[in-house]
Amino acid sequence: MRVPPDVLRRCWFLAGATACGKTAAAIELARRLNAEVLSLDSMAIYRGMDIGTAKPTSDEQAAVPHHLIDLVDPCVDFSVAEYVTASQRTCEDILSRGKVPLFVGGTGLYLRSLLRGVFEGPSADLAIRARLEQFIQQHSPEALHARLSEVDQASAKRLHPQDVRRVIRALEIFELTGVAASSQLAEGPLPEGERPRRVFWLAPPRAWLHERINRRVDRMFEAGLVDEVRRLVERPGGLGRTSSQALGYKEVVEYLDGRLTRAECIVQVKTRTRQFAKRQETWFRNLIEARPVEITGRESSAELAGRILELGLAE
Repeated sequence: MRVPPDVLRRCWFLAGATACGKTAAAIELARRLNAEVLSLDSMAIYRGMDIGTAKPTSDEQAAVPHHLIDLVDPCVDFSVAEYVTASQRTCEDILSRGKVPLFVGGTGLYLRSLLRGVFEGPSADLAIRARLEQFIQQHSPEALHARLSEVDQASAKRLHPQDVRRVIRALEIFELTGVAASSQLAEGPLPEGERPRRVFWLAPPRAWLHERINRRVDRMFEAGLVDEVRRLVERPGGLGRTSSQALGYKEVVEYLDGRLTRAECIVQVKTRTRQFAKRQETWFRNLIEARPVEITGRESSAELAGRILELGLAE
């Protein structure tokens, strides 16, 4: 499954690690481009997951139209293929109204799938998934990751042991097809002349980003992240297989279950978010289509938007 190249080439993309300032810069950029924003965030698609995903505020969404946000309830699993399909449909609608699609977010897999297409793979096998989840309960995520290394080293190298959902999916694909998921997911970039040209990601200094992440996590807890998670868990269906793995939500569930103190929970969210930011940048760095925009952290959102616009229009 692939978004048509002629559609992609009319889109702009602004990616970056969590807390790097891309949302504010994107709103400035969207105003200058007459663009509408499409979320590039795998957790912003879930209704009610607002604080922990740093979802654009109501004021930000009122300033510029946003799409691919609040698509499904947290109890529903939403695949990458479904995201690509929804993206194509939304892009075509935006273009038909004479506006510019601007993708903004930090999910590297979503960005890669838009740029290169997505392998849908076999349908889910709930029995296999249940067995692998039971293995984790009896052993550990690291033990399951080690099993993946035995059959699919490329996927194991790409996936963090705590990325349980994708580790399980890679093993599931191998069991169902007998072929490593990595060999089936190896879509390459489009030919040079067909690639989208306006794909950028913000690359800030590591120390600056870590401080931003720490402050953001503190603000999330002050804004009521614990109450948000409690409400979601208590809703019919609760958190699903995918949403329950979201940064912040997983740790708060552990706190609510009494497995962590509040202080331990906050420390874990900060640590795992910093680790996640590093993995995000690895995703972007490995995409030949994506160009880093080095920033110092002192730029205003208007200055960042101006730089990106200049780079994009130079193509």
